[in-house]
Amino acid sequence: MSHANALQWDGGPGHYEVYYVTTTDTASGTGFWIRLTMRAPTDGSPGECALWFLAMTAGGERTGRKQTLPLDAFRVDASPFRVTVGDAHLTDTGTAGAFEDVSWDLTWTPRLPAAELVHPTLRRLGVAKTVYTVPHPDVAIDGTLTFAGRTVTLDGAAGDQAHVHGSQHAERWAWTHSNAFTTLDGEPVADTFFEGASVYVPRFGREIGPSSPIVTRVRGEDRLFTAPHVITRTTSRFALTTWHAEATRGRTRVVVEIDAPRDSLVGVTYHDPDGREAYCYNSEVASMRMHVWDRTGRGLSGWSLHETLLSDGQTHFEYAQREPVHGVPLLTT
Repeated sequence: MSHANALQWDGGPGHYEVYYVTTTDTASGTGFWIRLTMRAPTDGSPGECALWFLAMTAGGERTGRKQTLPLDAFRVDASPFRVTVGDAHLTDTGTAGAFEDVSWDLTWTPRLPAAELVHPTLRRLGVAKTVYTVPHPDVAIDGTLTFAGRTVTLDGAAGDQAHVHGSQHAERWAWTHSNAFTTLDGEPVADTFFEGASVYVPRFGREIGPSSPIVTRVRGEDRLFTAPHVITRTTSRFALTTWHAEATRGRTRVVVEIDAPRDSLVGVTYHDPDGREAYCYNSEVASMRMHVWDRTGRGLSGWSLHETLLSDGQTHFEYAQREPVHGVPLLTT
């Protein structure tokens, strides 16, 4: 499974690369977002790498730490896969690290193929300036995290590990993941995850979009909405704390509604290789309602609701734009 985590940087300027893990501890109601990143500036000036540790609760407790290091503190070993930033590392089966007053030591067992949100056609054409892959979209995470004088122990917490790389972030976007669903009656639903994004990109002096790739797995059945003709037809409306999307492909449709508590949002600053900034607001304690539909006939009345699934307080959500949002603190810059 490590190929989806393979380093894409060729050593030249104008590139960024990110490896991250998100998870939510239901016992404490705390969500976590851990990132190992690198950036090679477009102008050829010295690059950098960084460790990021973010934690939040729906009630407004927020922790944000970032340690920035010279680029030579970033290393990736191919076989077996291992990315190292300073004293921290990430592999296909876990991540561990420590800096300032935070530390983590997490493990998981890979079980599914990678989720690819950028269609192979778009990758071959070089259209996407950011490529987003989820090497481990549905894992149960064990381990400990220490921050702000607290220690949280995870025991099979739902989470994922993703890999992002490219030359430039989008103008605006929303992103969502969850692999912790129940039925409306509260029964856990296994072998199920949702991974999706919706992006606007700059073209010809204006924003174009949204393009909205979505990958789902429902009770072991994959439902993919990533083909070029599908992502531009997907209905998508997103804002700082919400996202509503409707994706249709063939005889299947998925409708999702996401809500993130405003007080849980952790604001961070991303930097493109050319130095331009994007402001991102992330919650790992959001909620999602996912409706799965099947085509059973013709016309608008030919759709039958297969089931509705809930992810209460265990959905991971991010909203981003090119200007900071007033009233939401930026915990890292």
